[in-house]
Amino acid sequence: MKTEIRTAAQGAVPTAPSADAAEINELLRRYGVKFGIYKNGQFKEQLFPFDPIPRIIEAEDFKAIEKGLIQRVDALNRFLFDIYHEKNIIHDGIVPEDFVYISSGYLPQCEGLTPPENIYSHISGIDLVQGKDGVWYILEDNLRIPSGASYPLIARELTRATSPATFSGGAIIDNRNYSKLLKETMDFVNRGGINAILTPGRYNAAYFEHSYLAELTGATLVQNDELFVEDNMLWHKTYSGGKTRIGALYRRISDEYLDPLTFEPSSLIGIPNLMEAYRSGNVAIINTPGNGVADDKGIYYFVPKMIEYYLGEKPILHNAPTYLPFYKDDLEYVLGNFEKLVIKDVAEAGGYGVVFGRDLSEEKLEEFRNTLIKEPRRFIAQEVIDFLDLPIIEDGGQVMRKADLRAFVLSGEKTKVWASGLTRFSRNPDSFVVNSSQGGDFKDTWVLSR
Repeated sequence: MKTEIRTAAQGAVPTAPSADAAEINELLRRYGVKFGIYKNGQFKEQLFPFDPIPRIIEAEDFKAIEKGLIQRVDALNRFLFDIYHEKNIIHDGIVPEDFVYISSGYLPQCEGLTPPENIYSHISGIDLVQGKDGVWYILEDNLRIPSGASYPLIARELTRATSPATFSGGAIIDNRNYSKLLKETMDFVNRGGINAILTPGRYNAAYFEHSYLAELTGATLVQNDELFVEDNMLWHKTYSGGKTRIGALYRRISDEYLDPLTFEPSSLIGIPNLMEAYRSGNVAIINTPGNGVADDKGIYYFVPKMIEYYLGEKPILHNAPTYLPFYKDDLEYVLGNFEKLVIKDVAEAGGYGVVFGRDLSEEKLEEFRNTLIKEPRRFIAQEVIDFLDLPIIEDGGQVMRKADLRAFVLSGEKTKVWASGLTRFSRNPDSFVVNSSQGGDFKDTWVLSR
């Protein structure tokens, strides 16, 4: 039986937002709150436009969402430890080995490595949508380097500054504790030394977030040329010519570029011998390398089974109805029902590799069918959820647009869900794809305290 978790009607805002969108977006521009994307081989930096009408989640509804997210992330962390150690979930036939070892996110270099406190995903970005029936569905698990927490943080800070009355009612949970949660997470796994955030530099898509989170948490923002490994420990070069030990490194670069001596040898943004320091237990890496095997879209299908297998519990939150062409029956169903489904390439992210069967011409449909038959492991298919429309400001009036929610779950001494989140929406009235890289905008998420 599905658990129905509902949000407050938008008319239930405790204090109507009086913040001016143009003013806040101008401040965001002035403060450099941007994101960047690579398109056609070129880096383009652009604003991430803010909409002042918040998403509202009632207190009781958030408690149910929170419980379900904690359950899911705890199971995923158990899965990651198992996959890189005993592999019981494979031996017991719950997850086929094809979905582990063929995954682009599985890293054989991480076999047998045990992260500090056995935590793999310290910061998890879980994408949800709410159907028009009120039920919340998990769309994706992001366990590598999920981004986006900084945008609702600074947007609310600017709203608070420009329109103090907006939050005067006291019924909205203050979201400024994200930096405290993040610092507690880093401190819990720190192996001795300072906390640092590793950025590839200002041309990275999320550079604003890297610098902002470093400022809020008191962590040191570093680039690879400031770091070195000596005596199997990670060090930061100080301006005076000395060195400071790093005990926890919140890396914001992809696994394959972390250490050119372990992963991609051509990497110019990694740290040679970082993985040796990690293997020696002298530094925590946040998030742990190798997490990509758990947020593979093919593995997503098995997460409800993981929850039952590792925790002995029924899933509180539900996946979108999903089919694996890897299985013969599912393949036959997908081939016969393309027009009802959305097909996703398991190796893609950011809204790329998503195809709605109803949008394909007969020629493209036949081409896709042939590809699916040849490479069934490469895709999953999902029923199209008619998810909730939220009001946004457009041309001086309100219109309704599709929106999702990225919730942030932090795993330290305990697993905690941030009572906020990044709500992304599409400006295109016909689009279900809300990712910023696909032209989506964002709004704040208000969780009510009562």
